[in-house]
Amino acid sequence: MSDRNQDTAGEARAMAKAEAAGAPITRGSLARELRELGVVGGMLLNVHSALSSLGWVVGGAQAVVDALLEVLGPNGTLAMPTHSSQLTDPANWGHPPAPEAWWAHIRAEMPAYDPACTPTRAMGAIPECFRNYPGVLRSDHPQTSHAALGLKASLLTAEHPLDDLFGDGSPIGQLYALDGHVLLIGVDHGNNTCLHLAEARADFPGKQRHKEGAPIRIAGEQRWQPFEPIQVSDDDFPALGEAFAATGLETRGALGQATARLMRVRDVVDFALPWLEANRGQAAKQDQP
Repeated sequence: MSDRNQDTAGEARAMAKAEAAGAPITRGSLARELRELGVVGGMLLNVHSALSSLGWVVGGAQAVVDALLEVLGPNGTLAMPTHSSQLTDPANWGHPPAPEAWWAHIRAEMPAYDPACTPTRAMGAIPECFRNYPGVLRSDHPQTSHAALGLKASLLTAEHPLDDLFGDGSPIGQLYALDGHVLLIGVDHGNNTCLHLAEARADFPGKQRHKEGAPIRIAGEQRWQPFEPIQVSDDDFPALGEAFAATGLETRGALGQATARLMRVRDVVDFALPWLEANRGQAAKQDQP
């Protein structure tokens, strides 16, 4: 079956499921459910999403973005991670790995990061749609950028040091400082990039920096720029997230056919920091004499 036929078959299944439920999912129905969940005008909202989890949406990703912007209103700010993991050091690639003989060619020929042009990778249809909206600002990090639109967009995206992927100097750090919220649409905390801020702040066995690099432009010229960020992992984030949900500080509700989760960035990060310090690296702790 061709890719086109596979896409059509998937859409047909989603449409049949929506028909069985009695009505399609629309911008208006999504806006109503967002308000019921607790999203309000003026909020700074960081969204992680899986479009397919919503079911068949009239207008697809654009309708979802429009519904979010409608509810947040003119004084709100919508933000999404717009990562581009294709602009990483090929020496670190594993899915799939790049032949070592190619590494120098890849570093030399990979197009430099451009906030306006560089596509997202493995982030889903909604953030890829959102980054192209008029007026959207995008942070200047070749691998872990954030995009934002609204009142606080410039504050969120102005600074993003190369070696600070998710720490206090990154847009995630600004989400915390500005008392933003996180909305997970059809995904769990394994996709919650805000937890990496707690990871950056926490002290646990095995925490270290690693060698990275990316193609960037400096003074109009492209160069391969090495840097050493903290090694991050989201392997334990789903378990961390379920422990956080048990505190009652996370609101869950329906959004289309998906489950959505809403919470304050400060609540989940402040919970995650001691959780990571207590739980991460347990094997390393037990091996210590």
